Amino acid sequence: MTNTAEPLVRFVDVQKSYDGVTLVVKKFNLDMQRGEFLTMLGPSGSGKTTCLMMLAGFEPATHGEIFLKDQPINNVPPHKRGIGMVFQNYALFPHMTVAENLAFPLQVRNMDKSEVNSRVTKALDMVQLGQFGGRRPAQLSGGQQQRVAVARALVFDPDVVLMDEPLGALDKNLREQMQYEIKHIHENLGITVLYVTHDQSEALTMSNRIAVFDDGIVQQLASPSVLYEKPDNAFVARFIGENNVLKGTIKEVNGQACVVDVGEERPVHATAVNIGGVNTLTNLSLRPERVTLNPPEHFPNQFDGKVEELIYLGDHIRTRMNVCGHSEFIVKIPNSSDQGQLREGDAVRVGWKMEDCRALDCNDS
Repeated sequence: MTNTAEPLVRFVDVQKSYDGVTLVVKKFNLDMQRGEFLTMLGPSGSGKTTCLMMLAGFEPATHGEIFLKDQPINNVPPHKRGIGMVFQNYALFPHMTVAENLAFPLQVRNMDKSEVNSRVTKALDMVQLGQFGGRRPAQLSGGQQQRVAVARALVFDPDVVLMDEPLGALDKNLREQMQYEIKHIHENLGITVLYVTHDQSEALTMSNRIAVFDDGIVQQLASPSVLYEKPDNAFVARFIGENNVLKGTIKEVNGQACVVDVGEERPVHATAVNIGGVNTLTNLSLRPERVTLNPPEHFPNQFDGKVEELIYLGDHIRTRMNVCGHSEFIVKIPNSSDQGQLREGDAVRVGWKMEDCRALDCNDS
């Protein structure tokens, strides 16, 4: 990814309402650098696809301005924005061959025939479909059709490629394969991609940065590792990855540390991230893989637990326990661990470090 002084794409105070009353996008600000793979992630109706459609020109912004290469584009029609699009339903022309589908966006730009043929050949090779140019879309598998759709979006060297849930129609194995293929195309070509999905695994696998949406607002914008390891609020912690939540009341705050009463004999020591003052409620966020069975004595958080359920998942054992009065407390035990001989009903001591437990807001929406 290349960082430049001016971002390639800018959203400045952008809002969107379809009925003039309800805002589906609320004061959206975002800078996107050239060469970046940025994913908009969130549940249905959170505003992510609306932002993509406003950038594409298919939806007008109710308020604010969108810039591409430092030029305002609110009044520029979609076909003049230099943007490639990949949709979930592929949107290929069924009466055209694969090569003709790829040639179409070049022909409407009045490129000469030799340039068209050269670009089509290059694009087909890029997605490993060099021998399929003469076939029609109906003669291809779903994964092959999606490769053609990606190639068509890239064939005219757009400034940015927008992808709206492009893998949603594929089965799990093919979807995972296409994630890596798109990631490698991005890395090899240095293209700029704005990707929309509700699938967190896609976002974590492919992105340089992820904007997590909820209720028309970006809750957090960060790299995949920061979003997972250091969520800013309870929504992000809950939406990204699996997460144990312990509800409690703040009893002490000492700089970046706090002490939380969770209704047990011992309090929980946590990192203060997004909390109120003493005696306010908080949600404690703790990833299952950060919990240790039979922890060393120096761990500040140690509690008795009871094994409720064991689920074998190949590389790890997903262990559901009752801890601190919560029967849905999850611990992930690596399959290589010598602690994998647990049985349902076993009593086990569990523990975790203070820095792995984040005290967040108590919003449960």
